Amino acid sequence: MSDLLIVGYIACAGFVAAGLLGSLYQLVTNQPPKFNFPESTALGFVAGVIVCVFAGPFIIMRNAIRGRRIENRPLGWLVASSTIAGMWSMCSGLMVMNVALIVAGYA
Repeated sequence: MSDLLIVGYIACAGFVAAGLLGSLYQLVTNQPPKFNFPESTALGFVAGVIVCVFAGPFIIMRNAIRGRRIENRPLGWLVASSTIAGMWSMCSGLMVMNVALIVAGYA
């Protein structure tokens, strides 16, 4: 049971990190993050990829909820999107927690 709680905590940490990065991106650029990369400069492209890698669960859930509310997509679409975002959050949360442990000096 404790392993399941740890996995849930790590997934929540990943989703919080995704939300923070997505909100920071929206604050800086005045547009929500999307899964397309600006082609103007190499630095912009790399920054877009990094934002998409870490803010991916936030982008998926935002699009899934909007699709359900505005476009009346089926409930299965929302469940599938939530599952993908949850697994992605778990993976990015594992990275976030490892970095946090290294910074704190525990690893």
